[in-house]
Amino acid sequence: MMAEKILPISHFKSGFTTCDALKADNLTHVELEDKALGIHRVSSRTTHKVVSPPPPCSINWSPPSQAWEAFYPKGSINPKSDCPGGFGFYLSGPASFSSLLEKGAKEVVLSYRMMLAEDWEWVRGGKLPGFFGGEGQLAYSCTGGRQEDRCKCFDMRPMWRRNGVGELYTYLPPVEGNTKVLKSVPPQSIENSNFGFSVGRGAYKWEKAVGNWVAVACRIKLNDVGYANGEVEVWIDGERTINIAGLKFRDSEKSIIKGMHFETFFGGHSAEWASPKDQRAWFADVTGVIVQ
Repeated sequence: MMAEKILPISHFKSGFTTCDALKADNLTHVELEDKALGIHRVSSRTTHKVVSPPPPCSINWSPPSQAWEAFYPKGSINPKSDCPGGFGFYLSGPASFSSLLEKGAKEVVLSYRMMLAEDWEWVRGGKLPGFFGGEGQLAYSCTGGRQEDRCKCFDMRPMWRRNGVGELYTYLPPVEGNTKVLKSVPPQSIENSNFGFSVGRGAYKWEKAVGNWVAVACRIKLNDVGYANGEVEVWIDGERTINIAGLKFRDSEKSIIKGMHFETFFGGHSAEWASPKDQRAWFADVTGVIVQ
């Protein structure tokens, strides 16, 4: 059951995981450690310490023994603000995985488990780790309202909104076809031309992650150059919540999946998004597999 939640597909070529309970001949087990996971471009004003996480409220499957702890101080919003919170970095995986990404892997599943503190308060919303890609260095910093070279990068991250409502927050090439497809994703999708696209708002809720471990998995299939046939799926605890087809991630073979944009914070960019008190969350069982 746990394996199916972290990795909700039946066939893949190879991959890696930090989850001790996830076993397969074509999975490489690695430590929850920066060098082993190819972590780079770390937000310098936040930390992602490896800790022994607190016990969950209920144990319906084995909790991880180690996790990254995200700390969101009272008044904190995104990592670039005067009061930064959470953490942020990019993760390309071990060399055996990242080399396949660089060679142009077309379809990938990336996943992890997360738990929010028992007394968690949602406020207006915040970001959670997702995936990114694009052409070379242009793949980085695709978020935050960037306007230049938007056709050469993509970034998609789960997000919580008021009362734990879930969605997928996307930055994709701003072409007409993508806009039409994203607007059609139920139950509600909202375009913000200055920032990203809120997709599938209300497709799931994060309530179950308060005091308990929840698996988050995303499947990305790049489009063939010249065609709008890219795909994205999101599973929360093994349940498929968002399924999108007909996307255009790229218009060049140089644009590739780069890995995980492992970032979390409250916000938003203004004070009304800020955490109302010191809060914590934990992230573990990081996994990535090459489907094709």
